[in-house]
Amino acid sequence: MAQQHLDPPTSSVAGTAPRAPAPLDEGGAPIGDALAGYLRAQATEFLRSLRQHRETGAAASGAGESGDAARSLRRSARRISGSLHTFRPLLDADWSEGMRPELAWLSGTLAREHAYAARLERLLGALNRLSGTAVVPAQAGRAPAAAPRTGNLTVGAAKAGALLDRQLTLARTRAHSAALQALGSSRFHAVADSVAVLASEVPLAPAANTTDLRPLAAAAQDRLTDAVTALPLVVAGLPYNAEALVHGLSADTAPQPQDAPWHQVRLLLRLHRYASEALHQGECPVDVRLLGAGKALNRHRDAAEAASAAASAARTPRIAPATAYALGVLHADQRHEVEAARFAFQQAWQKEAVRTP
Repeated sequence: MAQQHLDPPTSSVAGTAPRAPAPLDEGGAPIGDALAGYLRAQATEFLRSLRQHRETGAAASGAGESGDAARSLRRSARRISGSLHTFRPLLDADWSEGMRPELAWLSGTLAREHAYAARLERLLGALNRLSGTAVVPAQAGRAPAAAPRTGNLTVGAAKAGALLDRQLTLARTRAHSAALQALGSSRFHAVADSVAVLASEVPLAPAANTTDLRPLAAAAQDRLTDAVTALPLVVAGLPYNAEALVHGLSADTAPQPQDAPWHQVRLLLRLHRYASEALHQGECPVDVRLLGAGKALNRHRDAAEAASAAASAARTPRIAPATAYALGVLHADQRHEVEAARFAFQQAWQKEAVRTP
């Protein structure tokens, strides 16, 4: 199963020095200068990651370092974009509204290659677990290999794995090419230039230097709480949600409508975490409850997207019945994982918040 990659707290990102406490007003409230300091720090991290990516991206031996740099680049872009959204009343409106979609474009473009690789790893691991065989995709013209066991699942698992490997590897290759093209485009250079300016000068609104950041951060938390309240947590309190599985196994090719509110909660949880980082700078406490909830929502997203990939592969024309059967079982397995992740979120969210430094 693919490893979950959670955004680490800002203070733990490699290569960043401990930051000074957030600027406060005379009453002890964090004000606009605290937001400016946070945005400058993220912009600096963005530029550092970009430099590392350029230095390692062309070297064959630097593939791992290049991937780390790309992930760090995405993290910084997401934090800047999220902060522009949460604290937009304190920032120059035209600059903020122009910057956010560009950062979202960059982050999304850079994320796709890793997402396809993780999805393939997850699906092949699940096929192996379900069939009891080591599913090895076909290579160099050889037929896919599988242990000699009986049953339709075992017969179709190897071919299903080979089909998924072809489709997702092709998608990953295209995503890699798209990322390289994006990083060389004039659009990206404009984004990088804007971030470079942000590293030294943050366009705050005139009232920002006397405005308390906490109400805006609290509003982000309220949006998260409201979205969680709207989730069917009573149903998610059951480890096996048969009603949701009925919808999950539908032949409809559209995204599962039940998944969208959970994806939205994942986004709002991220925005809440970034707002907390902006308030506390290098002293941001870790909420163990939110950490567990975030892991469950990442698992939910990964399983939902893996199920969609299995269903898409099953619709490939002229595949063997045993292959289609294996992909159907794989799809059902990943929808079960979706329900398990919802149950894990429900368990994590209902725990009392425990913060550690």
